[in-house]
Amino acid sequence: MKRRVKLTFPPHLIKEPVIFTMAKQFNVMPNIRRARVTETAGEMVLELDGEEENLSKGIQFLKERGVEVELVEGDVIE
Repeated sequence: MKRRVKLTFPPHLIKEPVIFTMAKQFNVMPNIRRARVTETAGEMVLELDGEEENLSKGIQFLKERGVEVELVEGDVIE
């Protein structure tokens, strides 16, 4: 299953490997579709691929760390 999400990172998480940690811990494959990172802000659009339960747990993991997660539809050309 695939889900497209837009992530907004708070300043204290910009340099932390939260995507890597989530991918490894929950067996989710991230595909970066767009990213914009500055010293004070970080935004990323990802396509996440994995089992539905793992995707849900991975997204919850990101939210618990303070990453704002929005589902995106129609952003990626198949």
